[in-house]
Amino acid sequence: MSAPYIPCLDLGSYINGNEEQKKHFSDELGRAFNDSGFVTITNHGLSQDLIDKLYENIRAVFALPVETKRKYEKPELAGQRGYTSAGKETAKGAKTPDLKEFWQIGQQVTDGDPVKNEYPKNEVLEELPNFNQVTEEVYKKLEENGKHLLRAIADYLGLPINYFDKHVHNGNSILRGIHYFPIENPEVIPDDAVRAGAHEDINLITLLIGASADGLEVLTRSNEWLPIKAHHTDIVVNVGDMLQRLTNNKLKSTTHRVVNPPRELMKTSRFSVPFFLHPRSNMDLTSLPSTINADHPKLYNDMTAGEYLDERLREIGLKK
Repeated sequence: MSAPYIPCLDLGSYINGNEEQKKHFSDELGRAFNDSGFVTITNHGLSQDLIDKLYENIRAVFALPVETKRKYEKPELAGQRGYTSAGKETAKGAKTPDLKEFWQIGQQVTDGDPVKNEYPKNEVLEELPNFNQVTEEVYKKLEENGKHLLRAIADYLGLPINYFDKHVHNGNSILRGIHYFPIENPEVIPDDAVRAGAHEDINLITLLIGASADGLEVLTRSNEWLPIKAHHTDIVVNVGDMLQRLTNNKLKSTTHRVVNPPRELMKTSRFSVPFFLHPRSNMDLTSLPSTINADHPKLYNDMTAGEYLDERLREIGLKK
């Protein structure tokens, strides 16, 4: 089998480039998403200073006392806002919860759009006021990057370039700060306990700012686990299940996981910050007619993004 195609692409060449540069970016993005499901992105407009501030604040959140963090845990929101403690999320099909805790920030609608009524308010972290400001800035920048990436995907698929725009305007996207906490007593955890079990993301695409340590692995088409190593300034982008459904598997939602570190590093933390780009709940995920033919029969039943999200949140244990 050939090596999986995971290119490093310059997003600025798409946003500011000429037609030839835009087409090259779109073709390369589509090729990778049709192969490995992953790319890394440079020139994305997030400064090193902003990324450093983000990770500084993410570390500070999880350093707070447990009783403080639990003030912001809202089980009735299925983990969609605020804090979610350890042992709550389990990869689809797994029996043992992931070894992690996380904090989620959602959409803030400011233009009078009635979709605002669908979204719960974000939890405002009183103890770390800079956290709210920094994460909101990162959210907006990653959301804007995601819109450009979806335009490139639309072009690759032969759709109108603005096909996704109305679906992701004030979409149900999530910025998640994750703490894979130290494994203090590795001999007492279950044999199948890992930082993040093998899974596929629910959303359209995920934008991940380079994590604080290694551990992310992707399952290749030859059924081998490949470590993904990105510079701290790079953004890793992968296809989610919603885009896979929409394209009838033309674009692949790639299985990935976060493995436990070597034993000598088990007592160290790992932090990462993915941005899960979701559409509005009423987006129709019915597979595009152009992706269905005799060689590629329709694989998925019709449903909206909201219905699919609800189904998946139940499968991973965040919703009852």
